[in-house]
Amino acid sequence: MGKINIEKQDSVKIYKIKKTLDELSRISGRGTELISVYIPKGKQLHMVINNLREEQGTADNIKSDLTRSHVVDALSRVQQRLKLYKNTPEHGLVIFCGALPPEGGGPIGSEVIKVWEIEPPKDLSTFLYRCDDHFHVDILKDMLKDDNLIGFLAIDTKDAGWGLLHGDKIEVLRETSSGVAGKHRQGGQSARRFERLREMELSYYYNRVAEVTKEFFIDIYPIKGLIVSGPGPTKEDFLKSNYLEYRLQNMVIATLDTSYSGAEGIREAFLKAQDVLSDFRLSEEKKLVERLFREINARSGLGVYGMTDILQLLKNNVVDTLLITDDTNLYRLEVKCKRCQNVQEEIIERPKLIPRQTEMLNKPCPACKSMDQEAVSQDIVDYISLIATPVGTKVEVISGASEYGAMLSSLGKIGAILRYNPNQ
Repeated sequence: MGKINIEKQDSVKIYKIKKTLDELSRISGRGTELISVYIPKGKQLHMVINNLREEQGTADNIKSDLTRSHVVDALSRVQQRLKLYKNTPEHGLVIFCGALPPEGGGPIGSEVIKVWEIEPPKDLSTFLYRCDDHFHVDILKDMLKDDNLIGFLAIDTKDAGWGLLHGDKIEVLRETSSGVAGKHRQGGQSARRFERLREMELSYYYNRVAEVTKEFFIDIYPIKGLIVSGPGPTKEDFLKSNYLEYRLQNMVIATLDTSYSGAEGIREAFLKAQDVLSDFRLSEEKKLVERLFREINARSGLGVYGMTDILQLLKNNVVDTLLITDDTNLYRLEVKCKRCQNVQEEIIERPKLIPRQTEMLNKPCPACKSMDQEAVSQDIVDYISLIATPVGTKVEVISGASEYGAMLSSLGKIGAILRYNPNQ
């Protein structure tokens, strides 16, 4: 038994990929003119470029002038982007490209070519070229599914429970009662007969538990490790008697003493397994959020919350670690005057972004009264990570769906742990 090796992933990178895929999933083309290109790890880029040139020749046969023009332009743009790479990135490369209406909509013929480049989080082994009325994002979405699964079995002689830890969620899969008689025999039975019957019931119960454990953690969920918990010696007896299938027996990474079995035992075991699961994402999120709340409650000056204050502290190089939930749905809107360079900025919710941008552009510059202004918007996590990198601040994106994400949401979905107390 020992510490399980969990592959860590950059939470900001995963957030950006998920956000981009969500955006791409909502896009529909006016014809079969949206291009998806998946380039596997190690594939020679010049071969991909040659393939796209051949597709470009085929595209000349498209009957619709507008669709033909869009497809040819998109293929040209993809080839241009590929020529900027010396080699295929470490895990491969995915490019989506197509002609889309300008932001806010527009008539047919006003489309502009847009390109998205994504480096997958894991090794890509599939080469794919598709020209369709939608972008093919399923392969990338499958790669984002968390395969670092940990199984939990909480058992004693009364009942058992099975749980699964995956990404930002611990889930109780099932509970069952044992049907095993208590240790005190009923009248009319000899002690030996009662003990023999109880041992048979226990053996049947252990076999039933082992079968369900195999069904869950071998057949349905391919776990990387198994934690067995429960009160008393039942868990040790179960493991020593080799009821578990040999593959699961080799996956046991810890046995933990808990006060409960069943569903409550699973939750208790997770809380007690922090050392074993120190590299697991949910455990990481728990430690980060608990540390933030500890600093806030201690009034040390090292724990802060509130978007405006945190952004200012970040720019002043005071923030050590910044926590933000993945469901914040905020954007930074910047309107800049081309004449006097005056900048107006606001943090605004995504649904209100376009109306507010239009409103600000229709008003004169407050400094020089010029109407010649331009607007730029950026997802708040992208903006934060951009200004955090030069000052060495660590940014962690916390799942808003988890228990600890809900705790962070109570503070406005953002918090920060500082390097020092700026008020001292």
